[in-house]
Amino acid sequence: MEKLTSVEQYREEIKTGKHILMFSADWCPDCRFIDPILPELIEKYSDYKFYYVDRDEFIDLCIELNVFGIPSFVAYKDGEETGRFVSKDRKTQEQIEEFIDGLAD
Repeated sequence: MEKLTSVEQYREEIKTGKHILMFSADWCPDCRFIDPILPELIEKYSDYKFYYVDRDEFIDLCIELNVFGIPSFVAYKDGEETGRFVSKDRKTQEQIEEFIDGLAD
């Protein structure tokens, strides 16, 4: 999973292709809970490019996108948001897969 380094990178990357941004933070225990399953998800959903977005580094982007709970996921296809799984609740692998499976192609 690539780590987002700038808001400019975010704006450029989402223009084309399919992307999933995972909003997280190092101090978040519910975020760390899903860390072990991320490689499997990235492999299973290889048609998406995954980005790690540190909530503390990108608080303005979180506000812009209305992401106030972590861990959260926002998906894009060719510059358009196609779905979001945004809440402060712990997420299971099954819930994350259901979210990705439900995204419009």
